[in-house]
Amino acid sequence: MAVRGSPNRHRDVHAFRQRGLLMVAAVVALLVALAVIVLIVSSDGRGTNAEAPHSPATASSSGPTPHQPASPADADGDGDGTLSAVDVYAHARAGMLSPIVKTDPSLVYVPNLADGTVSVIDQQSLRVVATYRTGRAPQHVVPSWDLRTLWVNNNLGNSLSPIDPRTGRLAGPAVPVTDPYNLYFTPDGANAMVIAEAIHRIDFRDPHTFALRHSLDVGSLCAGVNHVDFSPDGTYAIATCEFAGRLVKIDLVHQRVLGYLDLGRTAAPQDIKLEPAGRVWYVADMNAGGVDLIDGDAFTKIGFVPTGPEAHGMYPSRDSRHLYVANRGGMMTSGMVPFPHNGDHGSVSVISFATRKIVAAWPIPGGGTPDMGNVNADGTRLWLSGRRSNVVYVFDTGGKGGSDPTTGRLLTEIPVGHEPHGLAVWPQPGRYSLGHTGIMR
Repeated sequence: MAVRGSPNRHRDVHAFRQRGLLMVAAVVALLVALAVIVLIVSSDGRGTNAEAPHSPATASSSGPTPHQPASPADADGDGDGTLSAVDVYAHARAGMLSPIVKTDPSLVYVPNLADGTVSVIDQQSLRVVATYRTGRAPQHVVPSWDLRTLWVNNNLGNSLSPIDPRTGRLAGPAVPVTDPYNLYFTPDGANAMVIAEAIHRIDFRDPHTFALRHSLDVGSLCAGVNHVDFSPDGTYAIATCEFAGRLVKIDLVHQRVLGYLDLGRTAAPQDIKLEPAGRVWYVADMNAGGVDLIDGDAFTKIGFVPTGPEAHGMYPSRDSRHLYVANRGGMMTSGMVPFPHNGDHGSVSVISFATRKIVAAWPIPGGGTPDMGNVNADGTRLWLSGRRSNVVYVFDTGGKGGSDPTTGRLLTEIPVGHEPHGLAVWPQPGRYSLGHTGIMR
């Protein structure tokens, strides 16, 4: 043992100090290493209870979930085939049925314009199972915003007839409404929009009682107002003006006209559909035999896709990759409003949202006049009314749920009443309906 004041004691103290410094350095190094590990783990969202940074979800092998909507297969609005983080149809994919409609029978409701009736077709047997008398000139069968009622638009009867989709039967007396050519609902469900084509009006009404709240006069600049779609954020809508060759842009917040877009003296715009990415709007022009491409925010025409004679109704595929365009097949017999057409060279053109080009065409052997309709819940069938043929067409969309439209084809024709128009295929996937024959979100 070293004694006080000896040289050995100084050596022991020096060694002790060295050992202490080494221990401190080791502790500091350990703490730094632990801090780095914690920082790395926290930054990638694992090992903590913190919420992961908000970023576009990626698709998994199990498919989209309510908290992980799948992106559209291609389009981001610039036509270059790249992915978009937005898909306005993300909640209307194959099989994504709301609990409200899951047990509704799989039926197709066909308004027969000239007969004042609705034919009901069983989707499995492909047979008419009922026919109901509604009112004069039923134009469209429209799902309500809350998915609980199908409204028959009795245009000349000035009324809406309710059908209960849980039973497939009429559900009470018709509701008086002026000139209901078509019917839509604002994205928030606060208002019904009755499209009063003959009097150039869009009537904002209570979505349940249809009590009138506000009439928006779109004027003769939008003569023949008839079809509508809505911006992704729900702040504006664009409607077609068939007899004026224009579109009208509507401020939904203040319920006023924002402006008009002239498509040409002989244009006759019909149906209108928003692309999945929410930037480009497709407008069927039956006189031009194709589809106009519109930048909705800028409200300008940016392109045109020729499809076939008398382009009319349009419906997105369940995987958000394609747009089905019904070409009614007639040639214009007069350049005067309402631009009458004659002929039956009808077909369906399939447009890729990614490239904005036609990727398939489905003819109707022997001729036909496909008009309005929709896709079934799993995306395997496209149902369209045959306006001048008094039938309903059923198309196989090709591949699994329409994944390969090049193999699509006409399956059958089902006889119905006279001048079938805007049929509704039910049930439909989606959280709510924006109207027409089932614009689902």
